[in-house]
Amino acid sequence: MLPIDAAAHSSRWRRRHPVDKAALGLGLTVLAVSLPPWPGAALVITAALAVLLGPAGVSPRHLWRAYRVPLGFCVTGAATLLVRVGGPEGLVALDAGGPVRAGELLLRTSAASLGVLLFAFTTPMSDLLPRLVRAGVPAPVVDVALVTYRMSFLLLDSVRRIREAQAARLGHTTRAAAWRSLAGLGATAFVRAFDRAARLQTGLAGRGYDGTLRVLVPEARVSVRFVSLSVLLLAVLTALTLVLERPLS
Repeated sequence: MLPIDAAAHSSRWRRRHPVDKAALGLGLTVLAVSLPPWPGAALVITAALAVLLGPAGVSPRHLWRAYRVPLGFCVTGAATLLVRVGGPEGLVALDAGGPVRAGELLLRTSAASLGVLLFAFTTPMSDLLPRLVRAGVPAPVVDVALVTYRMSFLLLDSVRRIREAQAARLGHTTRAAAWRSLAGLGATAFVRAFDRAARLQTGLAGRGYDGTLRVLVPEARVSVRFVSLSVLLLAVLTALTLVLERPLS
C-alpha cells in the first residue's frame, strides 16, 4: 500500500462522508485556481497546510513525500515562464515579466495540489469509488476503476518481491547485472499481471459475476456542520483575498 493510501485509511476523518471532505479539499482547489494568485493562492496554501497538519492529523513527513512530486512539476512548469524564445534579444532570452508570471503560476499550482492532497490524505479510494454509482457514474466504469486500483497494489507488491529476490542473488552488483535484472523484472511483472488478471476473471465467473461488483461501504452521513464550516472557511479566504489583493511586484 502506498503511504498516501495508508494515511487515508488511518486518517482522523476516515469515517466522514466523502462529500464533507470534498467540500473542503476540492473547494480549496477551486479557490486556488479562481482567486488572484496573490494573496489568494498564498492564503489557500496556509489554510490547507493548517488543516492537513492540524485537524486532519497528517504527518509532516508523509505530506512532504506526497507533495514533493507535484511540487516538482509546479516548479518545472513555472520555470519555463522565465525565458522567451525568439525576438530581437536572441533565440532564448530572459523575459522581463517572467518572474511575476512564474511566481503566480507556482502559487496557483502548488495551492491547488495541496487542496487535492487534503482530499486524498483523508479519503480512501475504497470509500469513494463505490459511492460514485449513487452519484450517477455508470457502474461498469466504477468496476473497472475498482479492479485497476486493486491490481495496481498487487503489481507493486510483485515488483517489490522480485527486486528483493534479485538483490538477494546479487543482481544489482554491476551495471550489466542491473540491466539484466531490470529486463527480468519487466518480463516477470508482465507475465504475473496477466496471470493475476486471468485468475481474477475466473474467480469472478465462478462467483456468478453479473457485471456489477458489490462491495460493502462504511456507513456515513453528510455532516451539515462540517460542510457549513468548510463553506465559511472558503468564504473567509475569498473575502480576505478581495481585501488584501495587491499586485505581485
